[in-house]
Amino acid sequence: MADTTRPTQASPSDQTLGGLVATAFKDVSALVRGTIELAKAELRDDVKRAAVGAATLGAVAFLGVLIVILLSIAAAYGLAALGLAPGWAFVIVAGAYVLVAMVLALVGIRAVRRIRPPERTIRMAKEIPQALRPSG
Repeated sequence: MADTTRPTQASPSDQTLGGLVATAFKDVSALVRGTIELAKAELRDDVKRAAVGAATLGAVAFLGVLIVILLSIAAAYGLAALGLAPGWAFVIVAGAYVLVAMVLALVGIRAVRRIRPPERTIRMAKEIPQALRPSG
């Protein structure tokens, strides 16, 4: 007498085509989910490293600003130590920064003026409708 309480496992050759397709979809789905989870884990680590790097660079930028301020004060007091009135010393240091800012502004404006529209892309975009028209 056969034991009917125990489910029988069908061998792969005994499965129907529908069963094989369902198994394949299940396996592909599991593979895709696993790949997505791996990508999430890798991105999570990259985002953490990027956040640490950004915070560190932010701290460096803040300290750089403090350094510029302190060096500016030191330069002004250095000029004052040479016999210049402190007010004029600070004006001279500020004027130097104005000159540097003007040079940087001119360089930036010149760089922006060199920007041209993407001529090849525009030309190709105009050619696409012509290429899609039926010839005849």
